[in-house]
Amino acid sequence: MKHAVVLLFFCVSGLFAQVTLKITSLPSNTPANATIYLAGSVNTWNAGDPNYTMQSDGLGNWQIMIPQGTGTVEYKFTRGSWATVEGNAIGSYLPNRSFTFTNLPQTINLTIQSWEDLGSGATSTAASNVQILSNSFGIPQLSTTRRIWLYLPPDYATSTKNYPVLYMQDGQNLFDNNTSFSGEWQVDETLNTLFNEGDYGAIVVGIDNGGSERLNEYSPWVNTQYGGGNGAEYASFMANTLKPYIDANYRTRPEPAMNALIGSSMGGLIATYGVCEYPNAFRKAGNLSPAYWFALTDLNNYINTTVSGLQDHRMYFVAETTESITMVPNITTIRNNLIQKGLTAANAFTKFDTYGTHSENYWKGEFGALYQWLFQNENLAVATSNYQSPKIIQTLSGKLFVEGIPIPINFDIFDVLGNQVQTIALSNGIFQLPEELSRGIYILKSNTGEILPIKLVRN
Repeated sequence: MKHAVVLLFFCVSGLFAQVTLKITSLPSNTPANATIYLAGSVNTWNAGDPNYTMQSDGLGNWQIMIPQGTGTVEYKFTRGSWATVEGNAIGSYLPNRSFTFTNLPQTINLTIQSWEDLGSGATSTAASNVQILSNSFGIPQLSTTRRIWLYLPPDYATSTKNYPVLYMQDGQNLFDNNTSFSGEWQVDETLNTLFNEGDYGAIVVGIDNGGSERLNEYSPWVNTQYGGGNGAEYASFMANTLKPYIDANYRTRPEPAMNALIGSSMGGLIATYGVCEYPNAFRKAGNLSPAYWFALTDLNNYINTTVSGLQDHRMYFVAETTESITMVPNITTIRNNLIQKGLTAANAFTKFDTYGTHSENYWKGEFGALYQWLFQNENLAVATSNYQSPKIIQTLSGKLFVEGIPIPINFDIFDVLGNQVQTIALSNGIFQLPEELSRGIYILKSNTGEILPIKLVRN
């Protein structure tokens, strides 16, 4: 009889030892009828999991009960996607929440301070020539979406110039103090000041990091302790989805020598990988305090076995000497290995400072010099005819009229999500679009990367 009572106690204890997460306060700008989701380690970080929606308790609170488990659970709240994830008090990145199972019932009262896509209501510090291109730009390679920022030079609307493009990681930290993790880089203020001093100008595309997915997306290789492994797909997104879209919709210099990948810490790791993996898209890299330690052996193996032909690349390395004991030797090793693959010493600027920290404030101070060095000696004012789109005109009937391409060139056709759906060869003449294309908008991009992409419409 005694054993039966003990068994009953444990059964009842296990049944009622769940964790109740209760949201007692929401931001005032939360959309009416919004559905709030829990995304975390208990559901593989699914930002819109219908099995993890917060339910009203009838008293003005929202709650969810997590069955008893073991260990620690990390989580965040969203409104259905990572573009609508909760933020901190100023509307910027909030680190993961967590709780630990104790085999006893727990009720945890929580406050959502802001939503990243809606901000905190504080005045933005972004310049007037910064805009949000999209709060949910599709990343088909990773089946997710992301907020994309766009900086256009001060004379973009009043000139016919074509501009180089900087694709920069951790977009939350670039332009607006309200969305930054610990202070913005002031990329917009820096470039506007340089422009007023005579700089030609550049377009900046800022890509928000994925919060809890940041380490996974910024490394093509897995670190057994910290994650990683989705960097190849993320780099493919930048080269094959985002860049064609920007080139098709804005006045860019699409040739690889006029396109740079820039990032700090883990963003420096993915920038280095991206310019090596996609030399026909990007040939300039800005690596600020790059976190090569995260995948040092894999990165070295990749460079030594796969990379070649870096003669036309240009890379900038900068770090503070005491950021970590491995920072300087790791940068030196990677730089030397890249030089063995064709990167010239003159095109591998390296600066080790004795000031600064591994922080946004340090990288803010280094950005202007990095940008100017990457594009020095480039004839930005002359976009040679090799990189101007020949006459590829879609007529009212939907046919393509092609002029200025005497020898057939292969063109890839991408849908609006960045998926390649067809390849066609074009030369001078009139062509029909492939019959297999369904109605919709597409982007036509040459395989050489030397012709401006154009938009197509299949009626």
